[in-house]
Amino acid sequence: MNIDFEFYRIFYVVAKHKNITKASKELNISQPAISKAIKKLEEQLGGELFVRTRRGVVLTSEGEAFFSYISKAILYISNAENKFTDLMNLNTGHIRIGVSTMITENYLAPYLEQFHKLYPNITIEIDTSVIDELLNKLRNGLIDLIVFNMAKENYGDDLQVIPCLEVHDVFIVGVSYQYLTKNRLSFHDLKKYPLIFSTRSSSTRRFLEQFLVKNHCELNPSLELAGHHLVTLFTKMGFGIGYATKEFIQKDLDQRQLFILQLEEEIPARFIGVATSKNHVPSFSTKKLLELMGIKEK
Repeated sequence: MNIDFEFYRIFYVVAKHKNITKASKELNISQPAISKAIKKLEEQLGGELFVRTRRGVVLTSEGEAFFSYISKAILYISNAENKFTDLMNLNTGHIRIGVSTMITENYLAPYLEQFHKLYPNITIEIDTSVIDELLNKLRNGLIDLIVFNMAKENYGDDLQVIPCLEVHDVFIVGVSYQYLTKNRLSFHDLKKYPLIFSTRSSSTRRFLEQFLVKNHCELNPSLELAGHHLVTLFTKMGFGIGYATKEFIQKDLDQRQLFILQLEEEIPARFIGVATSKNHVPSFSTKKLLELMGIKEK
């Protein structure tokens, strides 16, 4: 049966009040229109729903059974409408973000703080898995967006990737190797010293490897560490020459705990980007966070 939902709603209100006049006032529909709708519904169902009396209307036994189901359906629909309104007004909701600890601390945190102050009832979940896992989760709808170091230009037609912040990678040393900052070095010179890189699964390392391949060079690290923070920490402790993002170590540079090496080869700038899935509609809360970050979806 293809019955107009409005007929169900009219039936529900009439059955609730057991009176067409009261139903007319609540629905703001004329009494004849209500009577016509009830008759039409009865015709389509193939049986009577009400018995008309002087005091109003009384449900038939079939009408009672029908009402027990319709009232539950109306309640579910009402709850769904209220839930949708809450989500739209950001009174409730959930954002799942794929992002590294480094980018959270150095880029995303101020936006999350602002968002939380405006919408304290939105739950924020942070997933710090490696980038390949995050991209897979994004494609499968398990997270809402990724904020990450962009290591290449094309991530597939199913994702929208928007560059947000230009960053610059540098080779750095601690006090123990500060003397190396006096001269301009080549990649060949770097091979003479222990190198400290993030793991190959990181976007930062991938960007470096792509750059080295283009320059027909290979650098093999003495230490491969999981995370930008560990790279800078071990560099400060004097384990060797680290590779890090300048914008994220500014405090250490200002405090003269880390120093940037001058290289003959210029490392190109890259971007922190935001990725969303084109195959999944973003939630209201996700859209609002992107808006706060100054990101407009295409």
